[in-house]
Amino acid sequence: MKKIIIGENIVKSFSAGNEKHHVLDGVSLEIHEGEFISIMGPSGSGKTTLMYAVSGMDSIDSGTVLFDGRDLSALCEKELSNIRRTKMGFVFQQPTLLKNLNILDNIILPAMRDNKRNAAKTTEKARALMKKMEIEELEKRDITEVSGGQLQRAGICRAVMNHPKIIFGDEPTGALNSISAQKIMDILSEINTEGTAVMLVTHDAKVAARTERIMFMCDGKIVSELRFKKFSGTDMDGRVKTITAKMRELGI
Repeated sequence: MKKIIIGENIVKSFSAGNEKHHVLDGVSLEIHEGEFISIMGPSGSGKTTLMYAVSGMDSIDSGTVLFDGRDLSALCEKELSNIRRTKMGFVFQQPTLLKNLNILDNIILPAMRDNKRNAAKTTEKARALMKKMEIEELEKRDITEVSGGQLQRAGICRAVMNHPKIIFGDEPTGALNSISAQKIMDILSEINTEGTAVMLVTHDAKVAARTERIMFMCDGKIVSELRFKKFSGTDMDGRVKTITAKMRELGI
C-alpha cells in the first residue's frame, strides 16, 4: 500500500524556564493508505503532539513529515490549511462546532468553501451522511440541543465531507458513555473499511482493540507496537488482554 505519511526523526520541544523538554524525541513512523492506527501511552508521552505534528496542525523543531509526498514544513499556512481541509479530517474529544450554526450548516461549512457553486449537491451529500449516521432528524437543531454522541456523529460527518485520505481522532470517545463510544467506533471502522486511513489517540484499550496497529509512546518516543488483523467483532476480550499486558510490560 502507498505511504501517505512518512515522519523521520521528528523533534518537538517546549521550554520550561531554562530547560528544554523534548515532547517528541526523534520519532519516526509511516502510515499507509487505509490503515487503522491508534496511539497509546501515559499523559505527557507525546501522543497528541505526534498527531498534531504529522497532520501539520503544529510545527516541529527538526526532522521531516511528508504527507502524500509533500514536505509539510516547506508549505505556507495557506497550503497547509488547504491540505487539512481537503485531504484530512479531524475528530476531537469535544467537537469544535460553531454555536451560531445548526447541525446541518456546521457539517457543510468546510465543504462549501470549495463548492460554493454546488451548494445543493453539498447539502444533499451532508444529508446522506447524516442519514447514514442516524442523525438526519437533527439537521435544524442547535449544537446545544443534541447529546454528546449525536454531536460527535455530526463532527464525523463534517470530517468526511471532502473524502479525506486520513481522519485524525484525539480521544474521540473520551467524553461519551460506553454505548455511544461503541457506536462512534463502529462508524470509524466503517469509514476505514471504505478506504480512509484512521489514526486515533486514546487511553482506552477497548478503542485501541478495534484498530489494526497500536503504537505505544513513552517519554516522547515510540517504544513498541502491536499489530492485529482487522477487527471481526468476536475477539474484543482477547485483544484487550493483549494490549493491557503490553502496557504492563512497558510500564505505561
